[in-house]
Amino acid sequence: MVTIERTQTGLRMERNTLKVLKGLAEYLDLSLGDLVEGVVLHAFEGKAPFGPETLAKIEQLKAVYGLELTATDAHKLDETR
Repeated sequence: MVTIERTQTGLRMERNTLKVLKGLAEYLDLSLGDLVEGVVLHAFEGKAPFGPETLAKIEQLKAVYGLELTATDAHKLDETR
């Protein structure tokens, strides 16, 4: 076990993306923070964070919450004011 110190953060993200993340965290029985932290740590090492079963669940959640964004959209988002 590794001892760490966490800090509270205010993070803004697209609404449907957040809904999918919250749904996935619930499905995996994780806190939202633990899920995001795990995804980021995998990304930092160039590793895929999810296996086929979890990816299938993500696709279901994306359909439920209307998430149509893809990685291609990541640097082209324009927030409405």
